[in-house]
Amino acid sequence: MSDAIVIIPTYNEIENIESIIRAVFSQQKDFHVLVVDDNSPDQTGNIVKGLQHEFKNRLFLVERKEKSGLGTAYIAGFKWALERSYQYLFEMDADFSHNPNDLIRLYNACANDGADISVGSRYVKGITVVNWPMSRILLSYGASRYVRLITRMRVKDSTAGFVCYKRSVLEAINLEKIEFVGYAFQIEMKFKAHKKGFKIVEIPVIFKDRTKGKSKMSGSIISEAIFGVISLKFKSLFAK
Repeated sequence: MSDAIVIIPTYNEIENIESIIRAVFSQQKDFHVLVVDDNSPDQTGNIVKGLQHEFKNRLFLVERKEKSGLGTAYIAGFKWALERSYQYLFEMDADFSHNPNDLIRLYNACANDGADISVGSRYVKGITVVNWPMSRILLSYGASRYVRLITRMRVKDSTAGFVCYKRSVLEAINLEKIEFVGYAFQIEMKFKAHKKGFKIVEIPVIFKDRTKGKSKMSGSIISEAIFGVISLKFKSLFAK
């Protein structure tokens, strides 16, 4: 039984899903994988089901009825994993923007070096993003600076979605009260962990834009992040 599980939310990732699963399982450490699929029209879920015969008791699938947002997919994955004995729970994209070879570095930060949360950071050592247009880099980097200003967190890449959580962190956060589903979900999770005093460490990674499939970025996700941060900070001032 592995102590670590990588949660991968999917919607129309048929071009990437098998390769990313095999890449995780090729690591020297034994990671398990949980795919949370939002009823992908391209049959991503069926690919996972086919691979489960090869990776028995290592590859798992949660199928949801419809596309309901990144945040709710991760929360479904967290709840599933917390019902088992996993001690380290990872967020990772299906599109190879997060390098599976970095999983062990995030794991070691939490398992061996005292972090409660380790974040695969694009901005802890300059800007380490490949194949993004300058407009998107400026938007993402600017959003992270904005979040630091409002929340006073020291995390330089607060919207990062490549994360390892210790089990104790997710048990301490009331997942039922997580409000946001897009970029703001990533900010909210880190902010609530920060408010509870958990140690967040950033691990420098190189982020590469997807080469297959379509990005899920939208204007509503961006606006949620911008206004959600103010809401989070305001509510925290009155929280008991």
